[in-house]
Amino acid sequence: MVKQFHSGFRATLGSDVKQRNVIPKRFYAGVCMMLFVVGAGLLASCGSKKQSAAAKGSGASLSADAKAYGVIALAPRKTVINSDFPATIQGQQNVEIRPKIDGYMEALYVDEGSVVKKGQLLFRISAPLYEQGVRTAEANVKIAQADLNAAQMQVNKVQPLVDKNIISSYELQSAQYILQSKQAALAQANATLINARTNLSYATIYSPAGGVIGLLPFKIGSLVSSTTTQPLTTVSNIQKIYAYFSFNEKQELNFFTHAQGNTLEKKLATLPPVTLMLSNGIAYDQKGRIETIGGLVNLPTGSVALRATFPNPTSLIRSGSSAIIRIPETLDSALLVPQSATWQIQGKLFVYVVAADNTIHSTAIQVNANTSGHAFVVEQGLKAGDKIVVEGIGNLREGLMIKPTSVNADSVYANL
Repeated sequence: MVKQFHSGFRATLGSDVKQRNVIPKRFYAGVCMMLFVVGAGLLASCGSKKQSAAAKGSGASLSADAKAYGVIALAPRKTVINSDFPATIQGQQNVEIRPKIDGYMEALYVDEGSVVKKGQLLFRISAPLYEQGVRTAEANVKIAQADLNAAQMQVNKVQPLVDKNIISSYELQSAQYILQSKQAALAQANATLINARTNLSYATIYSPAGGVIGLLPFKIGSLVSSTTTQPLTTVSNIQKIYAYFSFNEKQELNFFTHAQGNTLEKKLATLPPVTLMLSNGIAYDQKGRIETIGGLVNLPTGSVALRATFPNPTSLIRSGSSAIIRIPETLDSALLVPQSATWQIQGKLFVYVVAADNTIHSTAIQVNANTSGHAFVVEQGLKAGDKIVVEGIGNLREGLMIKPTSVNADSVYANL
């Protein structure tokens, strides 16, 4: 190539150049060097293209800037997802204690928050009018008894005279009617006495059930009556607690359709135990069971009421509390994606999927609304065998080439 260039150059200069021989040696050497560099560059370019084509054909990354990132291959696995429902807590019994008579609070035998047994004395109301009513009723009984005795004596007196035909039978019948009237009067007097004693018994109030005493709004000396709107107190039996929550119609149908059993009672009996999440976020250490479901759909809300029962041996849970019912559901074959491997844009979840050439691509996924701990259950967007990046996703971008490092999936899910 150098020789051809030199020949052309001399032909261009003409014969004068040949005669004068004015071509500098330095200029000739520079031209030769330039041609040598160009030729070397062409050879290097051809070699680089061959190496790049070979690298592309092998699927390997030769980028020196590629960094290592942890990657897991998705595979179906058994998992449990939880569904949470707001619940309100009620005791096994919540009995409001109300006065049935009018009077002043005379004595309090319990304090707020104390535990009482069934039949234990709680209050005494001063009721002198009812005491007087008992005394009056007792006196009326004695009067009625005396009248009855007198009527009986009259019958006993007339009976032999009638038998001897001394007097007519009319006198005997009259005496017998008077006796029956006095018997009725005595029965009425006894009934009045019973009522008076019953009313007086309302002055002493006993606990109708075992439980915990609530607030005591009325102190000694307070006037109470049967028309008082506020109860004297509330006795809550919390040995067992009831958690009330609700399903919408769709949830109720899906839930009981997949439950085992051919009757509602059998379906309820085969449901898994449920967990009570307390208001402080801690799971209650006693498991409960769903025991009842309402027979009607609430028209305004479109919901069905359910009740779960929990033992409460330490009386930790109090009536009126709020909590969350957590119902587990076992999935035999689910694709799990750690929540830390996802990010969100405009309400959509994405993960980075590793392609065959080690580049990463963001992929939108749809997940189950209920999570499995700190992992999402994927419903659409991924399939078994896909490789996703699980480490350092905040430093990645679309199309970046990485150096994938396989991570044990069991260890990843175990730490969630």
